[in-house]
Amino acid sequence: MTELIIIGGLVVIIFLLITTVSSKLNFLETRIKSLKFTLDQVTSHVDVPEHPINEKLRVLLKEGKEVQAVKEVRQAFGLSLLEAKQYVDGL
Repeated sequence: MTELIIIGGLVVIIFLLITTVSSKLNFLETRIKSLKFTLDQVTSHVDVPEHPINEKLRVLLKEGKEVQAVKEVRQAFGLSLLEAKQYVDGL
């Protein structure tokens, strides 16, 4: 009986931890999106030079090597596959 109470308590604690971490992650994702929007607004008003890799990526895209371009972005910036694809699509 005592073991069931301990297991039940542990399950509740784990559930609360997961809920708290999930909530904080959602908040951080929202904050990052907000900061990215602000950064995009600032860079549109300031003459910020492009990253040097962009020219190489454009060459790869002209050669039809989109997969290679995405790989290059992932290596250069440490982005996820989706983020790298979005970066390449934005060029």
